[in-house]
Amino acid sequence: MAKVGKKYAESSALIEKGKLYDPAEAVALVCKTSKAKFDETIEIHVRLGVDSRHADQQVRGAIVLPNGTGKTVKTLVITKGDDKIKAALDAGADYVGAEEYVQKITKENWFDFDVVIASPDMMGLVGRLGKVLGPKGLMPNPKAGTVTPDVARAVTEAKAGKIEYRLDKTNIIHCPIGKASFGEAKLQENFDALMGAIVKAKPASAKGQYIKSCVLASTMGPGVKINQAKLG
Repeated sequence: MAKVGKKYAESSALIEKGKLYDPAEAVALVCKTSKAKFDETIEIHVRLGVDSRHADQQVRGAIVLPNGTGKTVKTLVITKGDDKIKAALDAGADYVGAEEYVQKITKENWFDFDVVIASPDMMGLVGRLGKVLGPKGLMPNPKAGTVTPDVARAVTEAKAGKIEYRLDKTNIIHCPIGKASFGEAKLQENFDALMGAIVKAKPASAKGQYIKSCVLASTMGPGVKINQAKLG
């Protein structure tokens, strides 16, 4: 059995084993158990009672968190036309272009960005990057708002703290809801906004219990289990 550190052990001692906490209690506990020297990211892990292998049971979307994520987001915009390029740059895009960035990614293995935004007319070009962007979760997608004619708005939202939620192969959604330094109130607002979006995105074909489990944890801290009955 791997030996746990002193801080982790102290944090774990604050959590009652087997208890399912109310969301507000869980947020407060996660703040208390964030003991690392750096500003830890607080993440939510939600297991859903759906089968992601079926197209009609996919759960995917995007939301701008009320208080952002606390992370500086670098954006790459794939578009053309002077107006769109200027609009993207004015909105704060870090990189704007077309073929040259596709080449840079494929030939130089360049990934100095967190979000890729593309105008619809460029998807033929961007499609060539599917094999490298897809596995990293970076492929632009209309449902996430990253394939759009309004690239400037997409850049603004990404910079403001827009996150994408989507199921992994084990039917779990993993998402950041902010930094430990945000404090309980701001983290609670972000938590409520994200959970509200996930509940609203329930597929019509989903049967039985939708939210199977929900865990909140900081980067280096133990997980706090939330009472899923309180999540809608």
